[in-house]
Formats: sequence, structure tokens, C-alpha cells
Amino acid sequence: MNMPFYVSPEQVMQDKAEYARKGVSRGKSSVTLEFQDGVVLMAENTSSLSKIGEIYDRIAFAGVGKFSEFDQLRKIGVRYADTKGYSYSREDVRGKALANAYSQAIGDVFTREMKPLEVEVIVAEVGETSLAGHERNAIYRIQFDGSISDHQGYCVIGGAADDLNEMLRGDYRADMSLGDALQLGRRALQRASDGQPQVSPENLEVCVLDRNRPGRKFTRLSTDELRESLGSD
Repeated sequence: MNMPFYVSPEQVMQDKAEYARKGVSRGKSSVTLEFQDGVVLMAENTSSLSKIGEIYDRIAFAGVGKFSEFDQLRKIGVRYADTKGYSYSREDVRGKALANAYSQAIGDVFTREMKPLEVEVIVAEVGETSLAGHERNAIYRIQFDGSISDHQGYCVIGGAADDLNEMLRGDYRADMSLGDALQLGRRALQRASDGQPQVSPENLEVCVLDRNRPGRKFTRLSTDELRESLGSD
């Protein structure tokens, strides 16, 4: 009788992590930046499929990696937020709770399933001065193994995340205008493209959480608006 092939649990987890990390690294990076009036999320995107989307009134989502997997997570987040907002109140829907739910769901797949999710996601929430304890912006990064971290000022997900975070550490300013944040985000994505032609407004997907907007804070910038803000011809 043949003995079953044994692989240690540590090796299984290492193999899963390496598989997921390679899948994420193939996706173009996404940059999230705080500016004076809120949070801006940017990604280089030449397709018609959205990498960034609205979850709820003050909450946005960005994903990198395998599109079908992070888009399914986005839809799950929308349903989660709608259900909680309907059961309690719209003010009770928080980015932290959503990020924790994503962390648990992604971590469960990583631990229990043969194939992990090849994704990294950002949950961003714009602060609201009228809500006690939630006046500040919040940015959460959830990785392929379910690990979660919170960030202030900026966060990058995707293949060039380490390099771009190092760049932003030196160039980011907390009091930037939206125009300055767009310029900085574009420079970061250009650096991530590794010498390719300059990232044009037509190839940028940009969404903003603006605390000064009445009602829902999410807006998606058009190519013309980006061209004007970036000073592109």
C-alpha cells in the first residue's frame, strides 16, 4: 500500500501565498491618496471594466489582481452595506466593518480552499465632521491572505506597491489640493508602468470621495475633467 504524499501545513501556506502574490503582481497598481477635501482613488485602466467603484454613501472600493474575483467582492460589499443601512441607519455603515468583513471572507478562502483569491483590495471612507468619532478619513488595505492594515495619507496596492509606497513617503503632503493629488497619483502610476509611454487621461480611472458633496460623496471623473486637472492636451 502506497503512503500518501505528505506536505507540511507551512509549505502549503507558503505555496498558496506565492501563487496569490504572483497573480496580484500581474495587475497594474492602484493608488489611493487623501487630499484637503477627501480621498481620491486612481488606477491605470485601458479597459471598459471598472477597478474602482462605490460601495455606499461615503465608502469606495478599489481592487487589483483577478478582475472576476475582486469584482465579486465589490458586489458582496454593496449588498452588505445596503443590508446594514436598511436594518439600522445609513450612518451605521462604516468602512472599518466592511474591511473586517472582507478580511474574514478572503482569509477563509486562503485557509480552507485549494486556490486562494488572487486579489488585493482597498476600502476607503471619507470623514464626516457631523459624525462623532468618524471625522477622519479611513483607508484599509486587505491582502490575498486576509491580512488587513489601515493607512493614513496614501496607500498602493498591486505589483509595484512597495516601490510606489516608498516614492509617496517622500512626495506626499497632507494638505494637497485635488489637482496636486491627481498629479502625484499620475506620477506614481507612470513610475509603475516602468518606462512605458506616459499614462494619458484616457487610460486613467479616477474616483473621488468628496466630503463637500451633498448626500452621496462618490463621483467618477470624466476624461475631460482629468485632462483639465492634469493640464494635458
